[in-house]
Amino acid sequence: MISLTLRFAKGAALVVTLGLVASCGLPRSGPNKSEIYSGSVLEQGDAFVLVVDDRVNRIAAVTPALGFSAGFTDAGVVGSDTIRAGDTLGLTIWENVDDGLLVPQGQNATVLEEVQVDGSGFIFVPYAGRVKAEGNTPEAIRRIITDKLTDQTPDPQVQVRRLAGDGATVAIVGAVGAQGVYPIERPTRTLAGMLAAAGGVAVQPDIARVTVVRGNHTGSIWFEDLYGHPGHDIALRGGDRIIVEQDTRSFTALGATGAQDRVQFESQAISAIEAIAQVGGLQSTLADPTGVFVFRNEPEEVAQQLMGRTDITGTQRVIYVLDLTRPNGMFMARDFAIRDQDTVYVTEAPYTQFNKAIAAATGSLSAATNVSSAAGL
Repeated sequence: MISLTLRFAKGAALVVTLGLVASCGLPRSGPNKSEIYSGSVLEQGDAFVLVVDDRVNRIAAVTPALGFSAGFTDAGVVGSDTIRAGDTLGLTIWENVDDGLLVPQGQNATVLEEVQVDGSGFIFVPYAGRVKAEGNTPEAIRRIITDKLTDQTPDPQVQVRRLAGDGATVAIVGAVGAQGVYPIERPTRTLAGMLAAAGGVAVQPDIARVTVVRGNHTGSIWFEDLYGHPGHDIALRGGDRIIVEQDTRSFTALGATGAQDRVQFESQAISAIEAIAQVGGLQSTLADPTGVFVFRNEPEEVAQQLMGRTDITGTQRVIYVLDLTRPNGMFMARDFAIRDQDTVYVTEAPYTQFNKAIAAATGSLSAATNVSSAAGL
């Protein structure tokens, strides 16, 4: 009789303890499915909750495209010998007389080194005056100077050399073999040639991003697209800045996954399945495969297509639901594209809270039993 009473007392104590533990709130990794669904606009929340299917995948797969505007792609290749403002020229002038205008006595030539092309595109040559250099080739400048000197000295011979100058250079920084300022020469008149001259990219090619800044205009492409799409191999201009950097896009993984972290993209495109695998997959003892959620802010035009409504304005909060247990659930997750700043969250299976309650309760009862034993009760 006493034994039966003790059993009843222990059972009652277990039930009471479970109730107390549950009322106190057990630790968990985040909200459960019902709490997430309660944030839907259908429940007076501010987020649209959508189950991922083929239609949703097609609409949500839209990603911001990289590329160069017409201002970049329509620019023709500049001749490597075209002079620009800021360039530096070297001139040598021969005169066919003993006492020439420019040639010192006893010599037959004079050398004018580092003649700077001014901001207006002109250079000054003694006895020839101001000569238009910008937009001309060294050969054209040679003819202009020769014509101007012919009336003053018989049969002048002129040589014009283009030296590297500020107006004909490109700055390359970031993840390249050798950062620096490079002159635009015949082999480096286009983006691909200039990157090769700088030693190529120093990060994985599939996540290398190339940005060109020209004045107030900026364009970016993936490094691999530079060779896959010849139209991206734009002609360069003096003063261009080229930045090569590793892809900075990332997503955040939370909940019952192998790791909770902010994760960098490892390729240009990543699916929900790949994102989960990248953080160690689902925790087999905790995860609910029916509750994989992707939280995202969608632009107005995408949200309108997703909801089939035209009255939606502004950026909208959207929660995508993936059920990996459905017959095509794995395919849906494989086709769902993760985007920059997404949050991937996996809920815990319902039974895990029960297991935690049991563990907490039995731990509490064990502690109480130990105390009673120590007190001799």
